[in-house]
Amino acid sequence: MSRIGLKTIEVPDSVTVTKDGDNITVKGPKGELTRYFDPKITFKQEDGKINFSRSSESDKALHGTERANLASMVEGVVNGYKKTLKLIGVGYRATAQGNKLTLNVGYSHPVEMTAPEGVSVKATSATDIEVEGISKQNVGQFAAEIRDVRPPEPYKGKGIRYTDEYVRRKEGKTGK
Repeated sequence: MSRIGLKTIEVPDSVTVTKDGDNITVKGPKGELTRYFDPKITFKQEDGKINFSRSSESDKALHGTERANLASMVEGVVNGYKKTLKLIGVGYRATAQGNKLTLNVGYSHPVEMTAPEGVSVKATSATDIEVEGISKQNVGQFAAEIRDVRPPEPYKGKGIRYTDEYVRRKEGKTGK
């Protein structure tokens, strides 16, 4: 039995959830998200709560996944999502202008990245980057792409990492 799929989703009064064919649209104070949902999973909305059900027992994983996706959409249009990254290394710095991020992370050239639509990027300091948006997937994907420019290495700890990420440090070679 899918335990996540059986949980109900609390929908605030400021959020409207509508179904148009196989697409579900969630509108809230921060914006609007639309996503395809598998027709094998059905949902009923009553009294500000959404309950999910599946058509067959073989759709257990899909049941929980679709419920989690809709819960993330509701959370995104109400509160939004934010990922914070930190640059660690001598001379590493970031600047953001509009939706364009420029990273100087030890390469011979600056790395320029453009944030996708619906995602905003800010450089709160020379070494801190904030990625914000209403779509959990888009925010996480763009933050991962930033991190992939220079992932943290285990010997000196230099690189781009999430603020809550722990990088296990290794001991270097020891001489005789």
